Amino acid sequence: MTVIYEDNHIIVVNKAASEIVQGDKTGDTPLSETVKQYLKEKYAKPGNVFIGVTHRLDRPVSGLVIFAKTSKALPRLNEMFKNSEVKKTYWAIVKDAPKEAEGELVHYLVRNEKQNKSYAYEKEVPNSKKAILHYRLIGRSQNYFLLEVDLKTGRHHQIRCQLAKMGCPIKGDLKYGSPRSNPDGSICLHARHVQFIHPVSKELIELDAPVPAGSLWNGFEMF
Repeated sequence: MTVIYEDNHIIVVNKAASEIVQGDKTGDTPLSETVKQYLKEKYAKPGNVFIGVTHRLDRPVSGLVIFAKTSKALPRLNEMFKNSEVKKTYWAIVKDAPKEAEGELVHYLVRNEKQNKSYAYEKEVPNSKKAILHYRLIGRSQNYFLLEVDLKTGRHHQIRCQLAKMGCPIKGDLKYGSPRSNPDGSICLHARHVQFIHPVSKELIELDAPVPAGSLWNGFEMF
């Protein structure tokens, strides 16, 4: 975990691919608890430290996660995420180039809870939710292509599912059709950039997260 931004009301960290944002059945220490401990030690706080989870990233995904530090900021951030007022941009490494270098994907996603997987359909089907994203080809290496993805909606596994439906599964994402896993268990999806109006000060906040260190993200020629 690396802290990217912090003030009195919010803290934004760069999540590693192996970390979980909230506790789950694995029993592994979640990022929310790591952030609490960081704040407790940094400010020598006695007792419990308040941290509000405002959104999540899948465990194998890296990048920016925004936490609320106060009960004033939390409901405002929750409302902002609900209303798509937080602009999120991701980078994804894929094996195959999309047919079009830039475009908008619109699908209807159905979540299968048992499989923890979403399925994309071209037309509305029962229990589906509309999913929209914009992608742009921004780089290439000897074997892979780098896409920039702007999320317009926030659905379960949306980027993973929609890119796979387009024929461009994310590198390392076995669940959505990548032929092999990454050595560290990650998938090559990174929450690169966020832009939002601060829930309390009303200032414009724009933040970038460095991509994970290592060969998976190296060697791209940017367009």
